[in-house]
Amino acid sequence: MDDKVKAYQTTDTLGKSQLDLVIKVYDGAIASYKQTRQLFEKEEYSQGREELEKAKKFVTHLYTTLDMEKGGEIAQQLSQLYAFVVNQTNIVDATKDLKGIDDIVNILDNLRQGWVELKQQGVPKAHEQEQNKPQQSETFSTSA
Repeated sequence: MDDKVKAYQTTDTLGKSQLDLVIKVYDGAIASYKQTRQLFEKEEYSQGREELEKAKKFVTHLYTTLDMEKGGEIAQQLSQLYAFVVNQTNIVDATKDLKGIDDIVNILDNLRQGWVELKQQGVPKAHEQEQNKPQQSETFSTSA
């Protein structure tokens, strides 16, 4: 079953634009943070911590795929926001603070909305790669 899911996920990412892939990574991060919150509410801290680590991987991916040269000041600001989110994630991990998770989700949701608006404006393909450049062959999943 896992092979079929992985094949679907790979196929699902191959035909997507750079903007679509960035949005998909945000979706994965947001879903993982929300799942973490639910698990922490039920005091299922071990599973919540695993989900939190997955969320942090999504944010780390966004951070490591920034194109600082082409992205300029915007990429620099995103870099600082991603670093802040990773730091807050570490604090949430230590404190199990639900408000901290909510704050992170709000930040990521606002950033995601910005990318969605860029897509809706029909940003030319040459500009899609300015900030984040996920590889077309990578698979992003919102499940473990």
